[in-house]
Amino acid sequence: MFGKILGKSEEEINGDSSHSEIVEKISKMNLTDMKLYVNNKLSSFEINEDGLSEVMRRLVSIDANERRFIESDAMDSKMKKAFDLVIIISKSKKITVTTTELIQKFIELYKDLLHTYDTNNKHIYTSKLNDALVNAITMINTISEYKLKMKVLEG
Repeated sequence: MFGKILGKSEEEINGDSSHSEIVEKISKMNLTDMKLYVNNKLSSFEINEDGLSEVMRRLVSIDANERRFIESDAMDSKMKKAFDLVIIISKSKKITVTTTELIQKFIELYKDLLHTYDTNNKHIYTSKLNDALVNAITMINTISEYKLKMKVLEG
C-alpha cells in the first residue's frame, strides 16, 4: 500500500515491465515533452509515479563527460523550463518520496545556476524551488496520512 509513496516502481510492486517502457520514453523526451507529460497532456502516455521519478532522474543526471542535463552555457529559456518543470512536479498528486529526494538533489546540484539565473534575470527561482520542496514533503505527508486512515477504516 505504501510502496508507491515510498517510490517503489510499478515493476517492483507488480512485477511488470511498464517501468522500462517509461524509462525508454522519457529518455527520448526534451524539456517541452517532459512538461507536456507532467501536465498530463500527452494522450498516448499517462502520468504516473514512476514517470515523475524518471523525469527528475533525467534532470539530475550527469553524463560520462561530467556534464549535467543543464549547464551554465544553456539558454535562459532552457533553465527556466527546467525550473518550472520541477515546480510542476512538486505539486503533483502522484509524487513519491523518491521524487521528493530527487527534487532536493536538483536544488543542490543546480545551486550555482539558480543563483546566477536569479541574479541575471531578477527572478526568485531559488526560493520558489525551496517552497516547491516543502510543498512536495507536505503532499507526501498528506497522502501517507490519508492512506493510513483508509487502512484503519478497512481493517
